[in-house]
Amino acid sequence: MRVPDLVLEATAVSKAFAGVKALRSVSFELRAGEVHALIGENGAGKSTLIKILTGAVQPDAGTIRVRGAVVPHMDPRLAKALGIAAIYQQPSLFPDLTVAENIALALESGGAWRRVEWKVRSRRAAELLQRAGATIDPERLVSTLSMPEQQLVEIAKAIGAEARIAIMDEPTASLTEREVGSLFQVIARLRSEGVGVIYISHRLEEIATIADRVTVLRDGESVATKRMEEVDRAELIRMMVGRELGSLFPKREISAGEISLELRDVSSSAAGVKNVSLQVRKGEILGIAGLVGSGRTELAETIFGLTPSDSGEIRVGGERVTITSPRNAIQRGIGYVPEDRPRHGVILGMSIAANTSLANLNKVAHHGLIDRAEERALAEGFQRQLRIKTPSVAMEAGLLSGGNQQKVALARWLAIDPQVLILDEPTQGVDVGSKAEIHALMADLAERGLAIIMISSELPELLGMSDRIAVMHAGGIAGTLNRRDATQQRILSLALGHVA
Repeated sequence: MRVPDLVLEATAVSKAFAGVKALRSVSFELRAGEVHALIGENGAGKSTLIKILTGAVQPDAGTIRVRGAVVPHMDPRLAKALGIAAIYQQPSLFPDLTVAENIALALESGGAWRRVEWKVRSRRAAELLQRAGATIDPERLVSTLSMPEQQLVEIAKAIGAEARIAIMDEPTASLTEREVGSLFQVIARLRSEGVGVIYISHRLEEIATIADRVTVLRDGESVATKRMEEVDRAELIRMMVGRELGSLFPKREISAGEISLELRDVSSSAAGVKNVSLQVRKGEILGIAGLVGSGRTELAETIFGLTPSDSGEIRVGGERVTITSPRNAIQRGIGYVPEDRPRHGVILGMSIAANTSLANLNKVAHHGLIDRAEERALAEGFQRQLRIKTPSVAMEAGLLSGGNQQKVALARWLAIDPQVLILDEPTQGVDVGSKAEIHALMADLAERGLAIIMISSELPELLGMSDRIAVMHAGGIAGTLNRRDATQQRILSLALGHVA
């Protein structure tokens, strides 16, 4: 059987940032019609390697070949011309343009003074979205799209570019099970057309389903490249973390205390939240399940005062409260770690220390001036507690890996000593080692009496970490399941609007 040609090859690639080695003589290859998975913990070097392959970063050493030809100086324009398309975990779309306009910007050429065939543009966008498995109106503004919808637009752009090398960085991080199935059909079609796919994901069950080969990076080095049938999940985890991993879902039995947060028929017309009633007690983890568009994130934003309720009651610690802004929520001891890290979770241009203190400046300020030593000490405490990988808390948050950025976002809200903590997709885009650490931290916080609301698209996470699971459909609560009664089938049935 003839082995498919190599379409991309990186040999002995090295890169350092400010003296810190991000990659050490890493080699990687991709064949035509192959799905080659690239996995590793956050900070292992995956993002740096992808940036080098797409020309966003220049390597310090090593060689890049595309279809056998050496590329001495890769840059983004050349990468595009060579048929390399990247779909990043955080979409790079223009929020004030329509979906069709965003796709056109990526695919159309020509000068500024040319006639635009608007109907043709919209029709082409609709066709590409359909091929990507998306049911999105091409005339919608990107600012109105959810994160999963934005990712599907990025996939449509790559399909339209007729890429021969497609790089997918956590493409399913925010997708539902149904959308993941549609994406896998798209990948199968690309593979049959001879497109080589580099697939980056922390979801090892997906890797086993979709990949032909897998390369593991650890601490900036290539650990191994294996055919998928040669390895199992346990071996992949050992190679990724260099150690045996404890329980991924370290849920502990904790006696729930008094009600910390209660919603009584809460609605928000602006958010599309309808007559939601729920309770979460001290020491309890309440999971929120539902399909994309069901209102999970919108409910969190209503509780936190971003889109205030216009009817119903919110009670904190048994007291009826009015929450019309995040300031009100913070004053009532409610913290919120949002889904969209770069836009709302952390300020990328600020230091880790500044991000950590941002929600509770009174803790580190005296007479209106921030005490930088106290701010640093606060951040260093959370750095140790959350195992944030950084040489210094003075480092900009934007230089951290995605998983470490998530930990900084979590540190900010833990710094307010919350009574209630809302976590929207807390382990999205996080490696298995960090995921286990975050789950263990959640268990610790619950044991200390914190009430936690966890929104997640991962059913195993919901089932593994929640005491109860409230399932949303069309902006309301379709049903609530106790831990012992919850199954994937029952959750999906309620999410689809079926009576349990």
